[in-house]
Amino acid sequence: MATPQGKHAPQNPAGMFENRLRKNAKHFHKWARSHGLTCFRVYDRDIPEYPYAVDLYGDRVHLVEYPRRKALQTGTVDAQREEVLAAVSAVLEVPPEHIHVKTHTPQPWGRQQYSRQGQGSERFVVEEQGLKFWVNLGDYLDTGLFMDHRLTRARVREEARGKRFLNLFAYTGSFTVYAAAGGAKSTVTVDLSGNYLDWAEENLVLNGLADARHTLIRADVLPWLEEQTHEPDRYDLIVCDPPSFSTSKRMSGSFNVQRDHPRLLKALQAVLAPGGVLYFSNNFLGFELNEAATRGLEVEELTPGSIPEDFQRKEIHRCWRMVAPRSARS
Repeated sequence: MATPQGKHAPQNPAGMFENRLRKNAKHFHKWARSHGLTCFRVYDRDIPEYPYAVDLYGDRVHLVEYPRRKALQTGTVDAQREEVLAAVSAVLEVPPEHIHVKTHTPQPWGRQQYSRQGQGSERFVVEEQGLKFWVNLGDYLDTGLFMDHRLTRARVREEARGKRFLNLFAYTGSFTVYAAAGGAKSTVTVDLSGNYLDWAEENLVLNGLADARHTLIRADVLPWLEEQTHEPDRYDLIVCDPPSFSTSKRMSGSFNVQRDHPRLLKALQAVLAPGGVLYFSNNFLGFELNEAATRGLEVEELTPGSIPEDFQRKEIHRCWRMVAPRSARS
């Protein structure tokens, strides 16, 4: 039966998703090759009815669903997931066994990447802008590499030569690898997780960068940092990317980025060398920077320009570049 003149039959939403995925994949495969990437995002919740993030890691897919409350209530999530899996497998030519599916459940605070999701998933290597990193798509909500910070990592590599570099809340040490590759004089990497510090060391080894210049420290970052304010060492380049919220048996209390960032920035200024650069970032979408806490620093917000092209949702993080004043003698 013909469609009445002036009216259009509604497009199948599943077909909309598959078409968008195919269009994105064609563009971003070519784009990724030109940028030296084997891991990148090909779909970022582009269509509201299909709230998924689809990331390619080599010949595997990391698929995260962000189910809406209505879909959870009506029980349509499972059926839609099957449609999406079929489209992802067909369009990206990835067998179902190489697609790792996660469900992102909204939490009151921040990332939940540190809770284990599975057991013994295979690790493998991906490449990013001339460097290599171990990733694990199965065991945690996050994979070991925050791709949304790719541009800031490139900035750090460009600025690192001859610098004393400090990486706080370091996760698997990707910023440290970039700083070391950029010719940093020394690096110090601090995180509360021994597992992630081991991972960071393996990333340095993978790139032929592991040597005595690079120190990895397991510690609760804020108390450790405040202890360093009494030491003579100062850092020329610092990256601080704290979680929105964190608590652990190994911590004396909890960390809340909105509540605690003035204290954190005060301690950071105390260890930042004259003329030194601090990259400060977090992914709490409601975050408001306390301007009084940055007094004396030259502050430039880099977002949304710090977010790569393959991330269509530009609110994934916020990032600032802060520069300490030079000494009076300079």
